[in-house]
Amino acid sequence: MRFKQIWGSASLSCLALCAATLLSACGGSGGSSGSSTQVRLLNASVGYSSLDLSVNSAATNTGVAYGSVGSYASVDTSATSTQILTSGVGATVANLTPTLAADSHYTIIAYGWGGAVRNSLLQEVEAAADANKTKLLVLNLAPDAGALDVYITTANNSDSLETATPVASAIAGGTGSGYNSLNAGTFRITLTGTGKPSDIRLDLPSVTLDSTGVATLIATATSGGRLVNGMVLKQQSTVSNLPTAKARVRVAATLSSANAASVNASIGGLSVLPSTLAPQIGAYTTVDAGAPVLDLRVNGIALNTSNPTLKAGGDYTLLVWGTAAAPQLSVLSDDNRLPTASGTAKIRLINGLSGAATGLGMAMDYSSIASNVTPGSSSSAAVVNASATASLLTVNSPASSTAIYSNASLIVPTSAVFSLFMLGDPTAPIGQLVRDDR
Repeated sequence: MRFKQIWGSASLSCLALCAATLLSACGGSGGSSGSSTQVRLLNASVGYSSLDLSVNSAATNTGVAYGSVGSYASVDTSATSTQILTSGVGATVANLTPTLAADSHYTIIAYGWGGAVRNSLLQEVEAAADANKTKLLVLNLAPDAGALDVYITTANNSDSLETATPVASAIAGGTGSGYNSLNAGTFRITLTGTGKPSDIRLDLPSVTLDSTGVATLIATATSGGRLVNGMVLKQQSTVSNLPTAKARVRVAATLSSANAASVNASIGGLSVLPSTLAPQIGAYTTVDAGAPVLDLRVNGIALNTSNPTLKAGGDYTLLVWGTAAAPQLSVLSDDNRLPTASGTAKIRLINGLSGAATGLGMAMDYSSIASNVTPGSSSSAAVVNASATASLLTVNSPASSTAIYSNASLIVPTSAVFSLFMLGDPTAPIGQLVRDDR
């Protein structure tokens, strides 16, 4: 297989995933008039339940469900104007004009979100592995997750990866690992944040890699942004959809410090916030998705609340707000996906002030980016321009004639994702800015 990244309607760049003797075929000169090749569509875009593929105005794949791949269709290499469309409606979500070699096989991989679909072109001509060997290519098509490391260990084990060596490292979003020659068999495949073996983004306990086989593991996006789903595509064959079964949760204990409230929490028996004095914001912890048992205690007293529903792949903030005598819980769904427009960042306001009945507003350089954010809730993520010079971020309350939070030296890096928490008592509010894309 060879892998090309397609960022626009006719822009191709070939990644160095081919052996030196094969590089000339990566983005080659294309076919002559009248020659043909085989093309199909893989729907790896979690934003679309079903997609179609049209080449030179002719339908080649229809109704390709998410996590599925269409059948090959013969196309003329001299006429490759291609559209990816929504099934049923027929709206075009991506245009491309790939350069295709004659008598070959290609899979066009559609990935990304609604309104921001990207495409990768995989040429499936890699030589078969030797007997009792297998070849595995890893593609990181989950740019929101950042760079990834790949570990391959004994199947169905849960050992720490701290002493293991990754088979591929620092695979940036939109790039691939190159082919890894491995023994055939059944293995645990784990993707982690680069350089952080405990930061597991996808854990597949049992994946079979065939003798003489060639396969591609594709990391795809999740709703929260940081965890990833997986798909294993066998060369010129089938795809297996391997979604994550995990979610990420953090606890933000925003109770007023005047009451010296101690807060601790566990989900499904896993500690997500050790006992700590509020106000305090915990780190994200990966837990089982579904409705795991929540044990949330304030000053040692269990909060009477239902178990949160956690969608696989989602990021969540459990906001503990109000007073120590009458604490409340809000389950907030966090969108930590990177902004799709270049030169921008995202920021949201989370109102955890206790006892305040009015909504808060947030402004960046005097332009409103959030309004009427009531206690126990979050604003939608606002997209703002990135800048290497200082910006002014303020939070205002109808109960105050001046800003209750002001940061005049905020540097906004491109593609950053921020949450601004307002904590504690409304008479002495505390603002804490957290960067969520790390």
